[in-house]
Amino acid sequence: MRARINSCPIMKNSKPDPKSFDVHCVIMGGGRGTRLYPLTKLRCKPAVPLGGKYRLVDIPISNCINSGYNRIYLLSQFNTESLHRHVSDAYRFDRFGRGYVEILSAEQTEHGDDWYQGTADAVRRNMIHFHANSEDIFVILSGDQLYRMDFSKMVEEHLARGADVTVAAKPVPVSEASGLGLLRVGEGAGIVDFVEKPTDPEVISRLVPPELQASNGEEDRCLASMGIYVFNAKAMEDALQGDATDFGKEIIPSLVGKKDIRCHIFDDYWEDIGTVKAFFDANLQLTNEDPAFDFYEGERPIYNRTDFLPTAKLGKCSVTRTNIAAGSKIGESALNRCVLGERSIVGQGCKLESVVMMGSDHYDDPSKPVVPGLGVGNRAVVQDAIIDKNARIGEDVFLSPKGVMEGWVDEGENVYVRDGILIVTKNAVVESGTKIGNP
Repeated sequence: MRARINSCPIMKNSKPDPKSFDVHCVIMGGGRGTRLYPLTKLRCKPAVPLGGKYRLVDIPISNCINSGYNRIYLLSQFNTESLHRHVSDAYRFDRFGRGYVEILSAEQTEHGDDWYQGTADAVRRNMIHFHANSEDIFVILSGDQLYRMDFSKMVEEHLARGADVTVAAKPVPVSEASGLGLLRVGEGAGIVDFVEKPTDPEVISRLVPPELQASNGEEDRCLASMGIYVFNAKAMEDALQGDATDFGKEIIPSLVGKKDIRCHIFDDYWEDIGTVKAFFDANLQLTNEDPAFDFYEGERPIYNRTDFLPTAKLGKCSVTRTNIAAGSKIGESALNRCVLGERSIVGQGCKLESVVMMGSDHYDDPSKPVVPGLGVGNRAVVQDAIIDKNARIGEDVFLSPKGVMEGWVDEGENVYVRDGILIVTKNAVVESGTKIGNP
């Protein structure tokens, strides 16, 4: 499917007023989320809970809103039910403000009936839904990253330079470069080379700019693409004319030397939450006294739906470096470096260490007792683990990934070990007395 967009009147070396352009923010919902499995077993990546209160999708949507952009499209295709429910509950704009968050899922049409084949293919097939004009600007975003960024500064820089495309990039150590798209810039921040996920040390070394070469024994750094792009409408149309399916692998490299493609440097916290380990670490760093990413920022908040929950209730317990969301009930237990989501229930005599607990969507009905109940039962010990929503962990349970083979799954597929992290799946039941792992 191709949507025709008239030629864009943006002139080189001009300084147009950014306010005269409509900006469309397009958030990529990702594929099957295999690297985050089993957290994506029953939901898509953008819907994965984060930080005890949020969803991954709240990050890019909030960055858009805080940047002054409220025309937001979310492209998704796998396990979208919980995503639809969350977005519809959380993002209801004033009808007079012309704002919206619209979810566009893969659909059968006269022009095709298959799934999105990649990020570029997803955008191509939805151009007809964007209602774009020739003067419009597109901001392409990922749905599985943790960062806080003012996109308006990037758009203003893009327009001031008269660029066709602008790529956001972050300096990263060479040791982390192989899993990212790397770029090299020339005069005026123009991109002169782009290589997606290089593994050859010579290629990586070639892409190290002189200003990022190490001194005093430090590690060299490269400019890595963040997967955030600004396109003029005409440049977007041209880029999507062929059959390329992915922005990072195909579109951006193909534009180098053909379009005016520039680099926007971002040197603040940014984390790609594409794996279980990255997700786990990103959550636990929130418990630090001075976290790299801080939700406690009033001027640029991360938005979420409103829940009518009581305050967290703590008994005579020991709590160290732990974030506890509303509606939680914690008995006489010990918690160290944990993130507990809404309606988290922890019984008596429990020990939780380095645990991300996503909480529950509801409470048990006291008139209809269920054994084991929601949450963590009495005297349970849980270490280095993610407990997904609505899980039920019985009494006298021991759970740890130590001594358990990577990739192990229990017979009922309630417990997994991935990236060295033990995961209790959504809606799982772990019977009382279960022992997994070593102390």
